[in-house]
Amino acid sequence: MYARAQNSILSMANTISESTNTVLRPQDEADDIAGRIARRTLARRGAGYTGEVRRLLDAGLAAMRRCGTQSRPRVSDIVATAGLSNDAFYRHFPSKDALVAAILEDGGVRLRGYLSHQMDKETTAEGKVKRWVGGVMSQAEPEIAATTLAVLWNGGSAGQGLAVGRHFASAPLAALLEEPFATLGSDDPALHASLAAHATLGRLSDCLWQHRSPTSAEVEGIADFCLRAGSIGGVVGS
Repeated sequence: MYARAQNSILSMANTISESTNTVLRPQDEADDIAGRIARRTLARRGAGYTGEVRRLLDAGLAAMRRCGTQSRPRVSDIVATAGLSNDAFYRHFPSKDALVAAILEDGGVRLRGYLSHQMDKETTAEGKVKRWVGGVMSQAEPEIAATTLAVLWNGGSAGQGLAVGRHFASAPLAALLEEPFATLGSDDPALHASLAAHATLGRLSDCLWQHRSPTSAEVEGIADFCLRAGSIGGVVGS
């Protein structure tokens, strides 16, 4: 009796599906329901994971700032600061070096936003480039520099950390120079912006590791170099 009733219901479901030109077998419908539930679960879990990653990034930065270049915080120190577990850490990062890389990338995004805001205050290409240079070199100011150095110092060795920092900062920061460089007459704004960014970040790195702030004359000289790079009308050797 139960089996007959069940078959009738399933037959009715198939009839409705056929009337809409979509034939769903019982197992197809069950799989669709399972898929919807799984997707909802993943969406909720994804939101929670985003919060975990942000807490780990912020905790890692705080722990590295606290230790400076005298000692390196352990993963256990970072997860304790974040109020999470080792399992939570390794769910998102295979190693502490991976966390350092993410912190540097996150810092690069923040710096890009700051530079973009500063450049928007200018109406000329020259003014925008000067704002860009000033903003980048301001990262060598003592309070900011101490945090940056602490993070770089945690990137394996000092050299490795520095290389990682340049990698994540260079491309997004260089992109900000492409439009003013095009206005200045560059025949290859992307290339010239990339070269100018590498040169400026290299000088910033010198200042960071020498524990000094750039002089105003130095910043002006870098800005003049970038303006010249942005006005190149032909590639040397072409």
